[in-house]
Formats: sequence, C-alpha cells, structure tokens
Amino acid sequence: MTRSATSTGRDRSGLRALAGALAGRRRATGLGLAVVALPALTAVLVAARGSMGLGSVLLLFLLVVVLVAAVGGVLVGLAAAAAAFVLANYFLTPPFHTFVVESRDSVIALSVFVAVAAIVSVVVDAAADQRARAARSELDAEALGRVAVEPLVGRTAESLLRDLAQTFGLTGAELREIGGSSRVVARYGPPVGAGTVRVDAGAGREVVGDGPVGFAADRRVLRGMAHAAARAADAEVLADEAARARQLAEVDRLRAALLAAVGHDLRTPLATTKTAVTTLRLGSALSDDERDELLAAIEGSTDRLTDLVSDLLDLSRLQAGAVVVSAEPVAADEVVARVLIDRHVSAVANDVPDDLSFVVADAALLERVLANLVANACAHAAPSEVRVVGRRRGAVVDLAVVDHGPGVAEADWARMFLPFQRLDDRASGQHTGLGLAIAKGLTEAMGGSLTPSATRGGGLTMTVTLRVAAPARTPVEPSGAPS
Repeated sequence: MTRSATSTGRDRSGLRALAGALAGRRRATGLGLAVVALPALTAVLVAARGSMGLGSVLLLFLLVVVLVAAVGGVLVGLAAAAAAFVLANYFLTPPFHTFVVESRDSVIALSVFVAVAAIVSVVVDAAADQRARAARSELDAEALGRVAVEPLVGRTAESLLRDLAQTFGLTGAELREIGGSSRVVARYGPPVGAGTVRVDAGAGREVVGDGPVGFAADRRVLRGMAHAAARAADAEVLADEAARARQLAEVDRLRAALLAAVGHDLRTPLATTKTAVTTLRLGSALSDDERDELLAAIEGSTDRLTDLVSDLLDLSRLQAGAVVVSAEPVAADEVVARVLIDRHVSAVANDVPDDLSFVVADAALLERVLANLVANACAHAAPSEVRVVGRRRGAVVDLAVVDHGPGVAEADWARMFLPFQRLDDRASGQHTGLGLAIAKGLTEAMGGSLTPSATRGGGLTMTVTLRVAAPARTPVEPSGAPS
C-alpha cells in the first residue's frame, strides 16, 4: 500500500493543482488566446469583406469563442463572446465602423450569435467541471478501496499519517485519544496543537491536522485514512504484546531448562556422596581399598558440586554484567602451566613457549577460561591427544586448546556457546553445558575473543585471542648519576 497510497496522494495533489491552474494560468491562457485570435480573425475577415456573408463570419467567430471557453472557462468564454459581437458588429456588419445595424436579418444573426456563444461557453465549462469531478471520485474510490482492502502488514501509523498529510496538504497530523488526556498515539510532522482539521478515527480516537480545510468533498477519504492509521496503531500494540509474550515464554523455557539441568546435576553427586558416607558408617568390615574408593567417590562428587556452583555463580555474574576484571600484563605460559598442574591433567601437552609475550588479561579469569576449555576437550576427545598451543600473531596472542576428538559440526559452533547446551549424547550428569558459555563470556569480559575451528586431521580447536601487553618502560637514569 505504501507506493500506491503515496502515488494516490500525488494524483490527488495533482488534481488540486490542476483545479488551481484553471483559476489562474488556464484563465490567463484563455484570455490571451482571445486577445490574439479575435483581432487576428477580424483583420483577416476585414480584408476579405464583401466575399463572405454575415452568417459565415459569425460562425468563424463562434469557433474562436468555443476554443477560448474550453481553455479559459465560462467567464473568459463569455468575455470572448461579447468581444466577438462588438468586432463583428463594428467591422463586418453594414454599415461598417458603427454599431448601427441596417437590416433586421443582421440583428437576428448577431443576437443568435451572442446567445449561442454564451450557451456554448457555459456548456463547455460544465463539461470540464464534470470531468474533474469524475476524476476526483475515481481517485476517492481507489483510495478508499486500498485503505479498506489492502493489509496493513509492514505499515505503521506514522507512515499512514504521512500519506494522509501529503494527500490533503497538511503540515502535520496526529492520532490522538479522545478524552481528558488527549494522548498522542502517533504523529507525523511537527506537533499539531489545536489543529484546523479533525476527523473521527474510531474507537475513541481522532486524527487532528494542520492545513487547509477546503476539502469537504474529500471527507470520506480522509475518514477512511484516519481509520486505517488507527488500525495500524492497534496492530503495532498487538505486535508489541506478542513480542513480549514470546520473550516471557522464552524466559520461562530457559528457567525450566535451568531448573531441570541444575536439579539433575545436583542430585547425582549428592546421591553418590550420601551412599558413600552411609556405606562408610555402616561398613565396619570394609577393606582399606574399599574405604579409599568410597573416599575418592566423595571427593569427586564434592569437586563436581564445587564446579557446578562455581559455574552457576560465574554465569549469574556474566548475565548480570557484574564480572569484575582486573586487567594487567599476565604471563600466559605461567597461567597454562598452573591450569595443567591444578587440574591434574598432565597428559595434556603444553606447547606454550616460556618467552611468549605477556597478554592483557585478568589472571584468575584467564585461568578459569583455560581450565574450562581443557576440561571440555579432555571430556570429549579422550583418549586422543589434547594440546595447549601458544603463539604470538602481531599485536595479539593466540592460546589454542587443540583436540583430535570427534569435533563439532560448523553449523553447531554458535549453539554450543549457549548455556546448558549438550551437543553430544553423554549423560547430562557428566557436564552441565555451562563451561563454554562461561569461557566465552569471561574472555569477552577481558576484551578478547574465543573462536572455534576445525583441527587439521579431525577434532576441535578453541582459540582464546588476547591483546599483547605493552612492554614495561625501563627507568631512565639521570645523566651524570654514578654508575
């Protein structure tokens, strides 16, 4: 409807411009035609005087009067008819150069000429007015048809008010609620104030505009466009409510997923711990190996609970924007070594050179990121090799955790960073699906990036990219100081 409605507005504006021209330039054109054509015809007929009867002379003058009336309208046509009567009487009716008419036939001929010329002028002008009315009615019907039939999808109340204002030559238009508040629902152009044009838009609203008020014949179209603007405003409100409903539904879905995942992941280690403790208390005849096995189970379950609580706290801080980053120059090789020692993952190869450039990071957060990536790689790629590789690349340092496991399809790379995403078919109790989401969030909080890529030969590589820290300035000793 946008293009058609706009074109309709231009058509209607053109029609009004055409009507205005009829009152101005068109009348001037008709008057100019009369001023030029009537004297020229008189001069020609005076030169041929005696060879042509008065009836033929008056028919030629009538032809000019009809042309002038068609161009300039009824007033100019009547003026041309009067001028033609004077010219024909004075120059071409015996006796010449006087307004006395010597024969009764000539009087009748001149009288009939004046009457016919006047009637033709009125008829021609009426026909032109009828054509204009017909064209306007056609445009009205077309505009109303589009407003009533065409869908409002993609249209806003502001755009419809713009079409309305352009169609009727308004400088601004507002859709308001009728009542004490007069709240503005939608607006096009500058504020309207009291306005010069008011039209009911239905459902307790109205359209108020500033501009000319002389379009009483177009009130039906104006009312139709006002109702369309009101319907578009209702559609916008419904769309906003639907979007909020979808957002709330998504929040509920995530909350349900969180409760389900956390509930399961909490119950599993708690149940293991409970069983182990009960067995230790009741099993007095347990061997030392059995006791060690139960204690190891308790320790493992406690570690899993600690990791889960840490993940949930980290995720909460990330989502709340409450992560505190103490960025400073950090030795990446030391952080990697600490992660591999603390996590007891000596099987992971360390390929980070000791002289690798310092990076701008928070040491504790970077350790958390790398620990998550290493744990994730070991969980999914075992028993294949896992390596941590560190390389400088211009102004940044890449720390890559490389595995040769089954890998992840590229189509799932974005999805695997979402919380509680488990792309494999492992039991949910083995990992919470929070590690990669937390690693990505913490990396970005430090100003870095975490990107996945396919390992050459198969597997997945997760690369943490951080800025190289500026080298520390060496203090300059004052000149002349003792060495």
